[in-house]
Amino acid sequence: MTRTSAVPGTLWIVATPLGNLDDLSPRARDVLAEADVIAAEDTRVSRKLLPPREKPPRWVALHEHNESRAVEELVDLLLGGLNVALVSDAGTPLISDPGYRLVDRAHQADIRVSPVPGPCAAIAALSAAGLPSDRFCFEGFLPARASQRRKRLETLSRERATLMFYVPARDLFPVLTDAASTLGANRLAAIGRELTKRFETIRRGRLEDLAVWVQSDPDQQRGEAVLLIEGAAEESSAVNLDTTLLARELALELPPARAARILVRVSGMGRRDAFSLVESVRGN
Repeated sequence: MTRTSAVPGTLWIVATPLGNLDDLSPRARDVLAEADVIAAEDTRVSRKLLPPREKPPRWVALHEHNESRAVEELVDLLLGGLNVALVSDAGTPLISDPGYRLVDRAHQADIRVSPVPGPCAAIAALSAAGLPSDRFCFEGFLPARASQRRKRLETLSRERATLMFYVPARDLFPVLTDAASTLGANRLAAIGRELTKRFETIRRGRLEDLAVWVQSDPDQQRGEAVLLIEGAAEESSAVNLDTTLLARELALELPPARAARILVRVSGMGRRDAFSLVESVRGN
């Protein structure tokens, strides 16, 4: 296995199946059959993809807990002339998975980096969601804490592009609830859960309706999901006369916080704009 060469090896970025093993491309299979080293987030998962070989590769675990050390080891192997294939547990490496630091260091060391494209959960979900796909904003995983999650969603409330998130299915209900209260209950969204697997689910609807559906079906709270949400149809601050009148009537009858929450649900406004509007009309 040891090879010393004046010419560095190649770092291959290999996309692997999301669930259906038939989605491994012939080119990806060939690269995995010939790579000297395979770097994987979980080597136990990735070994299932390996085609028959005369000589097994060297396996290197690369995950968030050992990334700094593993990157230096892999760069040394590449500089020694060995070819390295980087894979993730599923989909395209680096997309909310470890690998960025390795690719960065490889470029710094003038090592060739080449992608072997293939499955990506975010793109697969977008292609089947029926939401605008000319512009999209990939946000990866939202914060686990509810307060931080709502704050992050609030910063995205004016984004015009389709929003894309990775969500553990067990967290779908709270994430959908927070998105409905922050972005507006009537925003159109889509869930792609367990993509390409036996129990794949793709469902589109309003955020509020999707939250009710997920809560009512425990099966939808299992596995991994991609959540896509349509972008803001217009600038959140651009409110019409009817919305202003509604805010005024709500402010006369209800405490500001409750009035703003109802305004968000009815109008689709962002939380911050709804609270500001309620406050501005209270004294008028």
